[in-house]
Amino acid sequence: MRRAAQFPAGPVDQQTPDEGAAVPARSRDTLRTEFTFELPRGYLDDSGTLHRTGAMRLATARDELVPLRDDRVRENSAYLSVVLISRVVTRIGTLDDIHPGIIEDLFASDLAFLQDFYRRINAEGHTRAAVTCPSCSEEFAVDLAGGRLGES
Repeated sequence: MRRAAQFPAGPVDQQTPDEGAAVPARSRDTLRTEFTFELPRGYLDDSGTLHRTGAMRLATARDELVPLRDDRVRENSAYLSVVLISRVVTRIGTLDDIHPGIIEDLFASDLAFLQDFYRRINAEGHTRAAVTCPSCSEEFAVDLAGGRLGES
């Protein structure tokens, strides 16, 4: 399931139409809802094929609520991340039917990677800011959230 939404990209002109000035059209950006990743080790399927690349979509409120009703999660709260990750990962390699059984079979480092990736795209998002170099005056964007844990 892919969704795209529009949101205002920048500040809106503060003048109102009754002041005699036209309000400029807002520039629009497309909200990115799916993000690609590469697993550190990869998922090894039953036929021995290694799958490393994949995609994860943004989580919805339902994605976070439905696993709480799952009996496996009620019996073992640590299973919550397995069910949650299986709901938002849309593809691993050539596999597009991702279910908790596949997530259970990931190497621990790959599960930890996906948990961190989930946090980054859902909780932290991509906090980009436009900046200008004080030396050369070139404009560019920086990600204030950093790349990996511990980076800024």
